[in-house]
Amino acid sequence: MATDAFPEGFPVEGFPVGEGPSRPGGLLDVLGVAAVMLDAEGRIALWSPQAEQLFGWTAQEALGRPAAQLLVGPEHLDQVLSLFSRVMSEGKSWAGVFPVQHKDGSTRLVEFRNMRLQDEGGETYALGIATDQAVLRRVERDLALSVRLVAQSPIGLAVLDTGLRFVMVNPALERINDLPAEEHIGREVQDVLTFLDTEVIAARMRDVLDSGRPLLDQFTVGRTVADPAGEHAWSVSYYRLEDPNGRVLGLATSVVDITEQHRAATEAARARRRLAVIADASATVGTTLDVDQTAHELADVIVPELADLAAVDVLDAVLEGRRTTSPSPGAAARFRALAVSTAYPTDAVRAADPTGQIASYDADRLITRCVTSARPVLVPHVGPADLPRIAADPQGAELLGRAGLHSYLAVPLIARGEVLGALSLYRVRNPQPFDEDDAVLAVELASRAAVCIDNARSYQSERRTALTLQRHLMNHRPPQPMGMEIAYRYQPAQAAREVGGDWFDAIPVAGDKTALVVGDVMGSGINAAATMGQLRTTTRALADLDLEPADVLQHLDHIVSGLDPAFATCLYAVYDPYLGQCSIAVAGHLPPVLVRSGRSPELLDLPTGAPLGVGGVRFEQTTVPLPDGDQLVLYTDGLVETRDQPIDDRLRILLDLLAEPEEPLEQLCDRLLGALRHANDHDDVALLIARAHAHDV
Repeated sequence: MATDAFPEGFPVEGFPVGEGPSRPGGLLDVLGVAAVMLDAEGRIALWSPQAEQLFGWTAQEALGRPAAQLLVGPEHLDQVLSLFSRVMSEGKSWAGVFPVQHKDGSTRLVEFRNMRLQDEGGETYALGIATDQAVLRRVERDLALSVRLVAQSPIGLAVLDTGLRFVMVNPALERINDLPAEEHIGREVQDVLTFLDTEVIAARMRDVLDSGRPLLDQFTVGRTVADPAGEHAWSVSYYRLEDPNGRVLGLATSVVDITEQHRAATEAARARRRLAVIADASATVGTTLDVDQTAHELADVIVPELADLAAVDVLDAVLEGRRTTSPSPGAAARFRALAVSTAYPTDAVRAADPTGQIASYDADRLITRCVTSARPVLVPHVGPADLPRIAADPQGAELLGRAGLHSYLAVPLIARGEVLGALSLYRVRNPQPFDEDDAVLAVELASRAAVCIDNARSYQSERRTALTLQRHLMNHRPPQPMGMEIAYRYQPAQAAREVGGDWFDAIPVAGDKTALVVGDVMGSGINAAATMGQLRTTTRALADLDLEPADVLQHLDHIVSGLDPAFATCLYAVYDPYLGQCSIAVAGHLPPVLVRSGRSPELLDLPTGAPLGVGGVRFEQTTVPLPDGDQLVLYTDGLVETRDQPIDDRLRILLDLLAEPEEPLEQLCDRLLGALRHANDHDDVALLIARAHAHDV
């Protein structure tokens, strides 16, 4: 099991470096082998120190005495003399176990090897080599156990000399390395373990040889010659071997194949990562009802966990608001690129369609096959022939080839049975090819995102319809009335999910009077816009009857109760230029602001009233003077309400803005909206400012 036991060039006392024998081992010291020589008469002629340790007699006490009388009990004397005579007369060696008397009176079993010696003068002697049987049996048992353990252990075991050359391997290591023992013995580590990082392994071994500190459970991953496609894992430990005298014999290594545990742990970690990706997608994909934003969120959650590059393409017909069945197999498909995300800067991104671009692809394109079949398309190992079917154009195919694209996966975006588009995944630096588990995860993520994209698509379509309806209902430009200058603005919500139901109007009334109206239908969407249109039309009809403001609200309250939504706030005012006054009634609406020349703006203290649709509530009206130059500011709550400031603070800001020097009403409208509205406001706003001009009457 061992070869040269010393490092190359190790100096041995009494011999120059590189010459002479090696230092002795320690096994004989462990056995305590004693040497005793007898002359032809059976007297002790030589007595070694080990004999003194084994039998208890000193050399002075033993030399010259008959060995049989000194060491053997009377009951065994004849047998010993017979054996001695046979060795001396016949020259036959004898070996066996014999009971020997110790100086202390005890009897011990000693293993003997006896042989006859002859000197140059022809004199004969008997040489006996002895060791304690108990010690010998213990060493034999230890050796037998070691041999059996090495041979039958499921753990790979090897012994290497100080030059890191294999001197012994057990059958388990032969199986692990898939190499027979003869291809290990005498060869260095780097010549045998070619499938591993031998520089690191050899460095670890040298460190153990130099320091004597073992290295335990070193995790190593690699691919064997027998299974180059599969990843294997081992737990390796290194120990320095020394004899009882401390002489370094070499290195022992134990190797445990933990491939199954490694694969199970890898799969568990992979499952945890997939759950984390799904959880991340649930939290980050679909945060807004915006198709482009949702597509970008999907691409970003895919990269870099699942792919190095991800692209989201949606069928153009879907974004045009048309509900379509899946494209027919064998047909071309027209896509619009919505999002592209990469794990690192790379020219490969130019192989995907630029965001916003529309492209039509033939049936042989993999993304087309994905949407026409409504099934994932997996190319685990991309070859040159696959690149033209993946990239947008020949230049893109060249870019993907140079980047090192080696695996591709496309999964359909399906929501409510309709194919909306496809999610394309690319692996370049990630060494693992896409597999079926990756496809399952990608389908799960694509399905979640597809529902969000479909919701956003439906919302945007409905919002466009509601805005169109609202603009149609609000496209009437109120005329400039007698004795009054008016300016107005309507601004839809910037961040709202749906269109609101705010409206305003200025209506000519008999006697050169003018009805000023502002209102807000509760709710949003097409229904709110439709209800607003009905109320606006009804209000204009009631104004034509020259009713008092409170009576107009009473009629509107009755009408709203039959609509959906069934609640609205409203302020209805009638200005009489001849009397220079304004009669106002309020149905749950915010109070108007009165701006008088030379005085601070004020919120009119009016009876608030109940919103329209409550029913059974009478409305009150108030008459306020409105002389030449005074302004009345009517508005909906979208102008002053926010989610992070109290309404009283916002109303104070409005009053401060109106306290500034007089300016043209159009500019004043713009200034108020610019100061009070923000990009993330969640409500629409209607604003109407009227300034009295009595001299125009």
